[in-house]
Amino acid sequence: MTLEAIGKEYGITRERVRQIENYALTMIRKSDVYKSEQAAFAELKDIIASMGIVISEEELLESLAKDKSTRNHLHVMLVLGEAFTKEKETEEFHHRWHIDQDIADKVHNSLRRLYDSLDDDELVDESSLIDAFLRELQEVNHEYKDKEILKRWLSLSKSIDKNPLGEWGRAHSPNVRAKGMRDYAYLVIKRHGSPMHFREVASTITELFNRKAHEATCHNELIKDDRFVLVGRGIYALKEWGYSAGPVRDVIAEILSRQGPLVRDEVIEAVRKERYVKDNTIFINLQDSVRFGRDDEGRYFLREKKVLG
Repeated sequence: MTLEAIGKEYGITRERVRQIENYALTMIRKSDVYKSEQAAFAELKDIIASMGIVISEEELLESLAKDKSTRNHLHVMLVLGEAFTKEKETEEFHHRWHIDQDIADKVHNSLRRLYDSLDDDELVDESSLIDAFLRELQEVNHEYKDKEILKRWLSLSKSIDKNPLGEWGRAHSPNVRAKGMRDYAYLVIKRHGSPMHFREVASTITELFNRKAHEATCHNELIKDDRFVLVGRGIYALKEWGYSAGPVRDVIAEILSRQGPLVRDEVIEAVRKERYVKDNTIFINLQDSVRFGRDDEGRYFLREKKVLG
């Protein structure tokens, strides 16, 4: 219960509850029974040290006991033990305990720097994230740079998290906090690494996330989201890969605007990198004499009077 809830139950202020609690803890620490149990506190301290000096409250208690009653007893020991310091939950971090303020501060600051090093929509695999985290932890003793300890420290952060596929990024990103069909589709196509048909996207979502994805619904969501580009009949790619939206003739125009005049085969090769279409389809679109011209060397160019837009 919170101090405020206890205060309401007894008709006193939360500050008075705090005073009573602090007085009780002080009296317990002065008692003979407290002094006789120092071996238990020392053992708990050693456990925290072996787990990385600073650890989330949830992970610590879950690792020590399975049942809630025992966890409550252990929590009382943590509160009573003078070696243990609790850092309360903030917007950046979860509830956590530590036995060394200096190391705790270094871990907190390193996690902040790690967050700053990530872009909003960036996703990295776990090994890459740990390597980046290690670079931020140069001031921390080497003995704590164990992979399991590093993963525990990463779990302290509320700003950095991983998605259902185990890829890490900023916690607020839709690539990490996948909430709907569009986000799941993005993760599926990005993981695949190349364009996919919407039917394949739907079946993969069902397989990977254990969520039934209907093909028609998946297709509609892909159409609505500008993160995806239709590059063929029902085939979608990610816009971030450099694909352009729009009809084939618009893709041709964008390529010619960017690269300058190109011969037919060069145009076809460039368009095929952005569209899953037949060569003849590309050639037919090149015949649009309003938008495209052809010089004496057989190179196609974009007519200046047609402005892309």
